[in-house]
Amino acid sequence: MIRALAFLFCLVAMPLAAEEVVAGLSRDEVAITANFDGSDILIYGAVKRTSPIADGPLDVIITVAGPEQSVSVRKKARRLGIWVNTSAVEVDKAPSFYAVASSGVLTEVMTRTEDLRHKISIPRAIRSVGAPSTVANSMDFTNALIRIRTANNLYQRLDSTVKLYDQTLFSTTIDLPANLVEGPYNTRIFLVRDGVIVDDYQTVINVNKVGLERWIYDLAHQKPLIYGLLSLFIAIAAGWVASAVFRYIRF
Repeated sequence: MIRALAFLFCLVAMPLAAEEVVAGLSRDEVAITANFDGSDILIYGAVKRTSPIADGPLDVIITVAGPEQSVSVRKKARRLGIWVNTSAVEVDKAPSFYAVASSGVLTEVMTRTEDLRHKISIPRAIRSVGAPSTVANSMDFTNALIRIRTANNLYQRLDSTVKLYDQTLFSTTIDLPANLVEGPYNTRIFLVRDGVIVDDYQTVINVNKVGLERWIYDLAHQKPLIYGLLSLFIAIAAGWVASAVFRYIRF
Protein backbone atom coordinates (compact mmCIF):
# COMPACT_ATOMS: atom_id res chain seq x y z
CA MET A 1 0.00 0.00 0.00
CA ILE A 2 2.79 2.41 0.92
CA ARG A 3 4.59 1.63 -2.35
CA ALA A 4 1.40 2.30 -4.35
CA LEU A 5 0.89 5.65 -2.62
CA ALA A 6 4.50 6.58 -3.22
CA PHE A 7 4.14 5.70 -6.91
CA LEU A 8 0.98 7.81 -7.25
CA PHE A 9 2.71 10.70 -5.49
CA CYS A 10 5.58 10.51 -7.98
CA LEU A 11 3.14 10.60 -10.90
CA VAL A 12 1.43 13.69 -9.52
CA ALA A 13 4.75 15.36 -8.83
CA MET A 14 6.07 14.75 -12.37
CA PRO A 15 5.89 17.98 -14.41
CA LEU A 16 3.75 18.00 -17.53
CA ALA A 17 5.43 18.58 -20.88
CA ALA A 18 5.81 22.33 -21.32
CA GLU A 19 5.20 22.11 -25.06
CA GLU A 20 3.10 19.55 -26.94
CA VAL A 21 2.18 19.02 -30.60
CA VAL A 22 -1.47 19.19 -31.63
CA ALA A 23 -1.69 18.36 -35.34
CA GLY A 24 -4.02 17.38 -38.18
CA LEU A 25 -4.09 16.40 -41.86
CA SER A 26 -6.10 17.78 -44.75
CA ARG A 27 -7.04 14.12 -45.35
CA ASP A 28 -5.89 10.79 -43.99
CA GLU A 29 -6.67 8.66 -47.06
CA VAL A 30 -5.34 8.74 -50.63
CA ALA A 31 -7.13 6.75 -53.35
CA ILE A 32 -5.06 5.38 -56.24
CA THR A 33 -7.21 5.21 -59.36
CA ALA A 34 -6.42 4.45 -63.00
CA ASN A 35 -5.72 8.13 -63.70
CA PHE A 36 -3.97 8.93 -60.40
CA ASP A 37 -1.17 11.45 -61.02
CA GLY A 38 -0.14 12.30 -57.48
CA SER A 39 -1.59 14.19 -54.56
CA ASP A 40 -0.75 16.93 -52.06
CA ILE A 41 -1.23 16.47 -48.32
CA LEU A 42 -1.52 19.52 -46.08
CA ILE A 43 -0.14 18.88 -42.60
CA TYR A 44 -0.85 21.52 -39.99
CA GLY A 45 -0.98 21.98 -36.25
CA ALA A 46 -0.18 24.03 -33.20
CA VAL A 47 2.00 23.98 -30.12
CA LYS A 48 0.09 23.50 -26.88
CA ARG A 49 1.78 25.05 -23.83
CA THR A 50 1.29 24.84 -20.09
CA SER A 51 3.77 27.67 -19.43
CA PRO A 52 5.09 30.77 -21.22
CA ILE A 53 7.17 30.34 -24.37
CA ALA A 54 10.65 29.18 -23.46
CA ASP A 55 13.81 30.91 -24.61
CA GLY A 56 15.74 29.53 -27.55
CA PRO A 57 14.85 28.72 -31.15
CA LEU A 58 11.84 26.50 -31.85
CA ASP A 59 11.63 24.32 -34.96
CA VAL A 60 9.27 21.72 -36.41
CA ILE A 61 10.24 18.61 -38.39
CA ILE A 62 7.69 16.51 -40.29
CA THR A 63 8.36 13.11 -41.87
CA VAL A 64 6.13 10.94 -44.07
CA ALA A 65 7.34 7.36 -44.68
CA GLY A 66 5.82 4.77 -47.01
CA PRO A 67 5.81 1.00 -46.42
CA GLU A 68 9.29 -0.44 -45.87
CA GLN A 69 10.77 -2.87 -48.40
CA SER A 70 13.96 -4.84 -48.87
CA VAL A 71 15.87 -3.67 -51.95
CA SER A 72 18.75 -5.22 -53.91
CA VAL A 73 21.19 -2.56 -55.12
CA ARG A 74 23.65 -3.71 -57.78
CA LYS A 75 26.82 -2.13 -59.05
CA LYS A 76 27.74 -2.45 -62.72
CA ALA A 77 31.15 -2.30 -64.35
CA ARG A 78 32.38 -2.57 -67.91
CA ARG A 79 33.99 -5.94 -68.68
CA LEU A 80 35.25 -6.71 -72.21
CA GLY A 81 32.98 -4.00 -73.60
CA ILE A 82 29.87 -5.28 -71.78
CA TRP A 83 28.22 -3.80 -68.69
CA VAL A 84 27.76 -6.53 -66.07
CA ASN A 85 26.79 -6.68 -62.40
CA THR A 86 29.96 -6.92 -60.32
CA SER A 87 28.59 -6.65 -56.77
CA ALA A 88 25.30 -6.27 -54.91
CA VAL A 89 24.05 -5.27 -51.47
CA GLU A 90 20.69 -6.18 -49.97
CA VAL A 91 19.24 -3.16 -48.17
CA ASP A 92 17.24 -4.69 -45.34
CA LYS A 93 14.60 -1.99 -44.94
CA ALA A 94 14.06 1.12 -47.01
CA PRO A 95 10.85 3.18 -47.09
CA SER A 96 9.21 3.11 -50.51
CA PHE A 97 8.60 6.85 -50.05
CA TYR A 98 10.17 9.24 -47.60
CA ALA A 99 9.80 12.99 -47.18
CA VAL A 100 11.33 15.05 -44.39
CA ALA A 101 10.30 18.69 -44.11
CA SER A 102 11.66 21.15 -41.57
CA SER A 103 11.24 24.78 -40.58
CA GLY A 104 14.97 25.34 -41.16
CA VAL A 105 17.94 23.46 -42.54
CA LEU A 106 17.58 19.94 -41.17
CA THR A 107 21.21 19.55 -40.09
CA GLU A 108 21.04 22.85 -38.21
CA VAL A 109 17.74 22.48 -36.34
CA MET A 110 18.50 19.00 -34.95
CA THR A 111 21.54 17.41 -33.35
CA ARG A 112 23.11 14.26 -34.76
CA THR A 113 22.24 12.46 -31.52
CA GLU A 114 18.55 13.20 -31.98
CA ASP A 115 18.74 12.08 -35.61
CA LEU A 116 20.33 8.82 -34.53
CA ARG A 117 17.71 8.27 -31.82
CA HIS A 118 14.62 9.02 -33.93
CA LYS A 119 15.94 8.10 -37.42
CA ILE A 120 14.72 11.29 -39.05
CA SER A 121 17.08 12.07 -41.94
CA ILE A 122 16.87 10.01 -45.14
CA PRO A 123 20.08 7.97 -44.55
CA ARG A 124 18.98 7.15 -40.99
CA ALA A 125 15.55 5.97 -42.22
CA ILE A 126 17.25 3.26 -44.30
CA ARG A 127 18.51 0.09 -42.58
CA SER A 128 21.33 -1.81 -44.27
CA VAL A 129 23.36 -4.19 -42.14
CA GLY A 130 23.77 -7.30 -44.28
CA ALA A 131 26.47 -6.25 -46.74
CA PRO A 132 28.75 -9.13 -47.84
CA SER A 133 32.37 -9.04 -46.77
CA THR A 134 33.48 -8.73 -50.40
CA VAL A 135 31.95 -5.26 -50.65
CA ALA A 136 34.44 -2.62 -49.54
CA ASN A 137 32.04 0.27 -48.92
CA SER A 138 28.41 -0.73 -48.53
CA MET A 139 27.41 2.90 -47.82
CA ASP A 140 27.95 3.65 -51.52
CA PHE A 141 25.05 1.34 -52.33
CA THR A 142 22.76 3.10 -49.85
CA ASN A 143 23.77 6.47 -51.31
CA ALA A 144 23.02 5.14 -54.81
CA LEU A 145 19.54 4.07 -53.70
CA ILE A 146 18.95 7.54 -52.23
CA ARG A 147 20.09 9.23 -55.46
CA ILE A 148 17.83 7.06 -57.62
CA ARG A 149 14.75 7.53 -55.49
CA THR A 150 15.43 11.24 -55.05
CA ALA A 151 15.52 11.59 -58.85
CA ASN A 152 12.13 9.82 -59.00
CA ASN A 153 10.69 12.17 -56.34
CA LEU A 154 10.31 9.25 -53.93
CA TYR A 155 12.81 10.67 -51.44
CA GLN A 156 12.43 14.34 -50.57
CA ARG A 157 14.42 16.54 -48.22
CA LEU A 158 12.45 19.75 -47.85
CA ASP A 159 14.47 22.26 -45.85
CA SER A 160 12.74 25.45 -44.65
CA THR A 161 9.33 24.38 -46.03
CA VAL A 162 7.48 24.13 -42.70
CA LYS A 163 5.94 27.53 -41.99
CA LEU A 164 6.05 28.42 -38.31
CA TYR A 165 3.96 31.35 -37.04
CA ASP A 166 4.73 33.02 -33.70
CA GLN A 167 6.26 29.77 -32.40
CA THR A 168 2.72 28.39 -32.15
CA LEU A 169 1.13 27.49 -35.50
CA PHE A 170 2.79 25.47 -38.27
CA SER A 171 1.91 24.00 -41.66
CA THR A 172 3.49 22.39 -44.70
CA THR A 173 2.49 20.53 -47.86
CA ILE A 174 3.93 17.16 -48.86
CA ASP A 175 3.82 16.20 -52.54
CA LEU A 176 2.95 12.53 -53.00
CA PRO A 177 4.05 11.35 -56.49
CA ALA A 178 2.04 9.13 -58.81
CA ASN A 179 4.27 6.07 -58.32
CA LEU A 180 3.19 5.33 -54.75
CA VAL A 181 3.18 1.93 -53.10
CA GLU A 182 -0.08 0.94 -51.45
CA GLY A 183 -0.13 0.80 -47.66
CA PRO A 184 0.09 2.94 -44.51
CA TYR A 185 2.27 6.06 -44.65
CA ASN A 186 3.52 6.84 -41.17
CA THR A 187 3.56 10.56 -40.43
CA ARG A 188 5.63 11.98 -37.58
CA ILE A 189 5.80 15.54 -36.30
CA PHE A 190 8.69 16.58 -34.04
CA LEU A 191 8.88 19.71 -31.92
CA VAL A 192 12.52 20.77 -31.55
CA ARG A 193 13.86 23.28 -29.04
CA ASP A 194 17.57 24.16 -29.18
CA GLY A 195 18.28 21.11 -31.35
CA VAL A 196 16.61 18.70 -28.91
CA ILE A 197 13.25 17.02 -29.57
CA VAL A 198 10.83 17.95 -26.79
CA ASP A 199 7.68 16.30 -28.15
CA ASP A 200 6.45 14.24 -31.07
CA TYR A 201 3.14 13.25 -32.65
CA GLN A 202 2.36 10.32 -34.94
CA THR A 203 -0.49 9.50 -37.30
CA VAL A 204 -1.08 7.48 -40.48
CA ILE A 205 -2.07 8.31 -44.06
CA ASN A 206 -3.66 5.29 -45.77
CA VAL A 207 -2.91 4.89 -49.48
CA ASN A 208 -5.17 2.36 -51.20
CA LYS A 209 -6.06 1.31 -54.73
CA VAL A 210 -9.73 1.76 -55.67
CA GLY A 211 -11.93 1.09 -58.68
CA LEU A 212 -10.34 -0.66 -61.67
CA GLU A 213 -6.86 -0.51 -60.09
CA ARG A 214 -8.13 -2.39 -57.02
CA TRP A 215 -9.94 -4.99 -59.14
CA ILE A 216 -6.87 -5.71 -61.28
CA TYR A 217 -4.59 -5.86 -58.21
CA ASP A 218 -6.90 -8.27 -56.36
CA LEU A 219 -7.34 -10.44 -59.45
CA ALA A 220 -3.58 -10.69 -60.03
CA HIS A 221 -2.84 -11.67 -56.41
CA GLN A 222 -5.91 -13.76 -55.52
CA LYS A 223 -6.63 -15.48 -58.87
CA PRO A 224 -3.39 -15.44 -60.87
CA LEU A 225 -4.58 -18.12 -63.34
CA ILE A 226 -7.64 -16.12 -64.36
CA TYR A 227 -5.54 -12.95 -64.50
CA GLY A 228 -2.99 -14.65 -66.78
CA LEU A 229 -5.67 -16.05 -69.12
CA LEU A 230 -7.42 -12.67 -69.25
CA SER A 231 -4.13 -10.91 -70.03
CA LEU A 232 -3.43 -13.44 -72.80
CA PHE A 233 -6.90 -12.95 -74.27
CA ILE A 234 -6.54 -9.15 -74.23
CA ALA A 235 -3.11 -9.39 -75.90
CA ILE A 236 -4.45 -11.68 -78.66
CA ALA A 237 -7.49 -9.46 -79.20
CA ALA A 238 -5.36 -6.31 -79.35
CA GLY A 239 -3.03 -7.97 -81.87
CA TRP A 240 -5.94 -9.10 -84.05
CA VAL A 241 -7.51 -5.60 -84.00
CA ALA A 242 -4.17 -3.97 -84.86
CA SER A 243 -3.68 -6.42 -87.74
CA ALA A 244 -7.19 -5.77 -89.06
CA VAL A 245 -6.70 -2.00 -88.91
CA PHE A 246 -3.32 -2.32 -90.69
CA ARG A 247 -4.87 -4.39 -93.50
CA TYR A 248 -7.74 -1.91 -93.86
CA ILE A 249 -5.32 1.06 -94.12
CA ARG A 250 -3.10 -0.82 -96.56
CA PHE A 251 -5.94 -1.64 -98.95
